[in-house]
Amino acid sequence: MQTKASGKYFDTFGVMLDCSRGAVYKKETVEKFIDFLSAAGYNMLQLYTEDVYEVDGEPYFGYLRGRYSKEELKELDAYAASKGIELVPCIQTLAHLNGIARWSAYAEIIDVGDILFAGEDRVYELIDKMFSTCAECFTSRRINIGMDEAHMVGLGKYLDKHGYRNRFQILYDHLKKVIAIGEKYGFKPMMWSDMFFRLANKGLYYAEDPDLGQDVIDAVPENVGLVYWDYYSKEQSTYDKMIRAHKKFKNEVWFAGGAWAWAGNTPHNDFSIRTTELAIRSCIENGVRNAFITCWKDNGAESSIWGILPSLVWAAQCSRGDFDMENCKRVFREIVGESFDDFMLLDLPDRLSEEFRIITPAKYILYADPFMGVFDWHMRSEMEGKYKDFAARLAAKADMKEYGYVFRTLSDLCGFLAVKCTLGVHTRELYRKGDKKALRALAEKDYTAASEALAQFYDSFEAQWRTESKENGFEAIDVRIGGQAARLKHCKKMLLDYCDGKISKIEPLEEEILPVHPGSEKGSDLSYNNWLQSAIINS
Repeated sequence: MQTKASGKYFDTFGVMLDCSRGAVYKKETVEKFIDFLSAAGYNMLQLYTEDVYEVDGEPYFGYLRGRYSKEELKELDAYAASKGIELVPCIQTLAHLNGIARWSAYAEIIDVGDILFAGEDRVYELIDKMFSTCAECFTSRRINIGMDEAHMVGLGKYLDKHGYRNRFQILYDHLKKVIAIGEKYGFKPMMWSDMFFRLANKGLYYAEDPDLGQDVIDAVPENVGLVYWDYYSKEQSTYDKMIRAHKKFKNEVWFAGGAWAWAGNTPHNDFSIRTTELAIRSCIENGVRNAFITCWKDNGAESSIWGILPSLVWAAQCSRGDFDMENCKRVFREIVGESFDDFMLLDLPDRLSEEFRIITPAKYILYADPFMGVFDWHMRSEMEGKYKDFAARLAAKADMKEYGYVFRTLSDLCGFLAVKCTLGVHTRELYRKGDKKALRALAEKDYTAASEALAQFYDSFEAQWRTESKENGFEAIDVRIGGQAARLKHCKKMLLDYCDGKISKIEPLEEEILPVHPGSEKGSDLSYNNWLQSAIINS
């Protein structure tokens, strides 16, 4: 399949869209995304579906998760083909199956955590059914079978039943069986490569000098593509080194980069653009002919699918050997109909510094408890002003015809963060001073303002979700934001009760605040992408 993205440097250049981390995108949303990919010059879309697709005879597989029906998948496959896009199933056949691990129906085939019990007949019966659905619904006979990050494979029920066994051998035996099932349906699989490296390098993937050993290299079946994934590295030499290590295998080598859409409500286009250029230059120089850009949605799929359009247009341009940013901006305007620089404003909620790294203050401030103060050590007084400015700059673009709602959501988020960021700090300071008059004013004014701003953000976020995704998954957002709303209400009441003398103290405010990581500089920014640990200490 030849498109303007393929040919000179790449045979396949695609995108992987995560539909499994809370948000299952509506069929219409995926079709619109396919339109964009086609216009940008991509020729493949992988749909990452852990358990969110229909499997015959498995009613608990994707139960209540908004899974795609076979009919939806067939319609998407046909639509993609009409736009010159190969729709490729991207599933999991070893780990990352926490969606089914919760159900007793699968208890006997879970080794530990979210990892399947390798070697069990029932496991391969399930995997056969997975392939059957994919064969029926997808025209492509390429498939991504996953198998990444199975760190504890063989250390749960497998260990109880068989005793300790070399875990590379467990992975190898399981992989052979999965490949055989796939071949029965005519599939040529690819898989994430990290487990081969981790098992050979003491758990490390990006080892300084990967020492795989010829026995490992020779043992990997040749009829599976190896996908080297890297969304983090800041030096081209790292990509060069890892690609050379992958090329020691006899397998077809793929590369997967990242358009960062998985660290809260805001995208990280600046980081993605800079790492993508390094990665694609390395792919071109080292002869990697197949690549795709991942759009993961870790920890709740909180960001809009459209927030990473700058990263994706840039990646497509780079795949053709065009690293001219001004030309990219012109192409972006042609494809999207809006300004590239305007879309880069969507990065603002996490752009508290110009450092070349991922930080996530917009997420941990959103969910942080005002009394517990987990992140108060890391707050700075100027944050309030910055977030007010961010809110105004994003609001100025909220009238954009097609994508304005995305800007409105993040503007409202920044409006809340402006009130919330130092709320806990001020609360503790006034409490420790014993200034009940000022504390009462804080409770009546600032806590009320925070509650109102949170309600406004909730409304815009709900509208964004309903525009892009199925209803399944939003219950998690309701719990998260609803929990924050309840805490603001409760904390306000506690402060007023304290000021009125109804209670003598507020225990959490008695404690000294510590940094999240020992030794962290006061006011330092963090990368912390976990809503539960941000919001709750006592669970």
